[in-house]
Amino acid sequence: MYTNNELFDFTQTLAAPLFENTVYPWEILPQIKDFILKLVEMLPEDRYEKRAEGVWVAKTAKVAPTAYLGAPVIVGEYAEVRHCAFVRGSALIGEHATVGNSTELKNVILFAHVEVPHYNYVGDSILGYYAHMGAGSITSNVKADRGLVVVKDGEEHFETGLKKFGAILGDHVEVGCNSVLNPGTVVGKNSNIYPLSMVRGVVPENSIYKNRNDVVEKRQEGYIDRCKRDYDGR
Repeated sequence: MYTNNELFDFTQTLAAPLFENTVYPWEILPQIKDFILKLVEMLPEDRYEKRAEGVWVAKTAKVAPTAYLGAPVIVGEYAEVRHCAFVRGSALIGEHATVGNSTELKNVILFAHVEVPHYNYVGDSILGYYAHMGAGSITSNVKADRGLVVVKDGEEHFETGLKKFGAILGDHVEVGCNSVLNPGTVVGKNSNIYPLSMVRGVVPENSIYKNRNDVVEKRQEGYIDRCKRDYDGR
């Protein structure tokens, strides 16, 4: 559940080559800036416009006049960057993604349809397809002792060699309001984090994280079964 193939749908990001050429997502973090600088040279001019040196925005995207876009950055098609968003640089914002008011981004990849819509900080992190962070939830990307970040899953430890590493969210992850994702957090796809959570280490896919001692498997229920249950319960 830690590998790129297990976390992401590569068809939902312009950064697909980075994921296809690495095994673990944290290996990508030091490469984001250089990758964006190369990618801007290949963007179609009929769909993207250069707004400043190293700043490329899709013509269908919406960027508030009060938002700050620091180079290098790519804002994908139909994305929205709202009032007072602070994009510090090294950010690849995917198609239909939402970067909200007073949200700060730094060294990140946001897949398509990602939502960080209200007062979020996302640094040195990767958010998968349709991942959503509730209001006030943040990634903490530096340890208190300034040491190197280790990804921990029980007795299994992965030495990343990185001093700055926030969180990795797989596809369709939901993070509740005012949660803190500590350095080296990896959340498997289709998982939910309760509001006000403090998360560290690995959360398995298809799980509900209530607290560190209470992580339960999410019940997988088909759409028709769910509709029938709701109807029968009326």
